[in-house]
Formats: sequence, C-alpha cells, structure tokens
Amino acid sequence: MTRGHDPDLFVELGSLTKVITGTVLAQLVKAGTVNWHDPLDRWLDMVPKGTEITLRNLADHTSGLPRLPPGPDISILDPYVSFTEPVLLRLLRNLDEVATGVPGRYEYSNLGYAVLGHALTAVTGRTFQQLADEHVLGPLGLEAGAMTAAPPAGHRLVPRRLGRPRALWTLTGPILPAGGLWSTPRTAARLLVGLVVERRLGEPAPSWSRASGSLWHNGATRDSSVFAGAHADGRWILLHRLHGNPHRTDSLALKAMKRSAERGGGAVPLG
Repeated sequence: MTRGHDPDLFVELGSLTKVITGTVLAQLVKAGTVNWHDPLDRWLDMVPKGTEITLRNLADHTSGLPRLPPGPDISILDPYVSFTEPVLLRLLRNLDEVATGVPGRYEYSNLGYAVLGHALTAVTGRTFQQLADEHVLGPLGLEAGAMTAAPPAGHRLVPRRLGRPRALWTLTGPILPAGGLWSTPRTAARLLVGLVVERRLGEPAPSWSRASGSLWHNGATRDSSVFAGAHADGRWILLHRLHGNPHRTDSLALKAMKRSAERGGGAVPLG
C-alpha cells in the first residue's frame, strides 16, 4: 500500500457501526414493525420471561448488560473471536443471569448491541447486511454494500507492521451489529451528514451520544479509530486514524469541533 490513508478505501468503523444498528431499529419503529418499548422476550423466545429489557434499553445502553460478553476466553489480542452464534444463544437463554445491572441504568454495552442486532434479524428474517442496505444506506442514497462486514480484499486499508498486514480483530458473527462494519471514510462522512445534519431519516437514533446540542459517536478496533460528530448548526467532522490511540482521535476531533464552534463557518470534514 503506497497511497496512505485513502478516504476512498475501506477501513474498520468499530462502534460507529452502532448508529447503523440503532437507525435500523428506529426505521422499524417508524414502520410499525416493532415498538421502542417491546420487551426482548416478545421477539426472542429463548429469552427468559420477565427479563424486562426492551429494545430501547438495548439501543441507549440502559439494558443492564455488561460491556463485553462474559466468558473465560476473552482475549485482548482478539476479544470477540470466541463470541460465536452458539455462545450468543446460550447467553440469551440465561440473560437474567448475564445482566450486571437493572434496566434503566446506563452502561455502555457491546453485548447489548449484539443482542439488539440478533433481535432485529429475528423480527424481520433479514440478515444484518440486508437491514443496513434496505433501511439506512438505500434511503440515504448510498449503494448496497457501501458499509459491509467483508470489503473486497484489494479495496481495504489495514494497518501494517514491518511491511506486513497486521492481524485484525474478529468482528463478524454476532458482534457485527456492535462494531464490525467497514466503509470508506468518505461514505462514513456521508452517513453522518445524512443522519445527523440533514436528518433525512428523521430524528437521529438513540445510538448517538448527545451533549449541548451536538451529536457524536466514536469507534475503535485494534489499530483503527474514528470519531463522527456534528454541531446543532450543521457543522460536522469525521476523523479516521490508523495505528493511533483512540483517545487521541477523540481529543483531536473534539478540539476541531471546539475551534469550529468558536470561529463559526461551514463544515469541518476530516478523513
């Protein structure tokens, strides 16, 4: 790879994937397919009755579920490699024991978004990719597969070490709706503008964090990090970095947003 960090090559989006998942839910609510306050056990028979976790709880991180799937096989080198479909189903059958808090209390949860994605595919009979294409990308004028779990090998940008591609986390399977999508930075910027600035699909999903009228979401994998945010007046930023510390990515983006707010002006897109 000699082109550097190319805004038109696929990169990992990490948890920015969650805004896709949350928007799918919001669109299904708008269509009357589900309700924000539907209990999870209404749509997933294996979930114990009376668990009280709702779809909205999963979307806004108030489900009481832990950040990561529990288990002895969690590895910092590849934390989700052992989180397979059978493992998810086993957790769902014991969800009342898996929860570490009560519904209504905020705790950021990748597991919660894995459960939400599974529920949405169960409700609709569609794959997660089909849901993303049909309810988010298509309505925003983006091509099917513009955000995908499996980009073409020759069209993806991965970190390298000593000239060799670095190993990536396993983010396919049930963890995909929580953080497994790839996209080009340019497409991710179009997603941000369409969902948060232009609001072409209505009120932004509860996946977005909110502060003083601004909306934002970040994401990080082993060697990639991203920050997407927009002010209430329409100025926005999309920053994606390779190799860098994700906290540094957040800091750089927030500083740029602050400078933009102080001087006024138009959009502040970074890629």
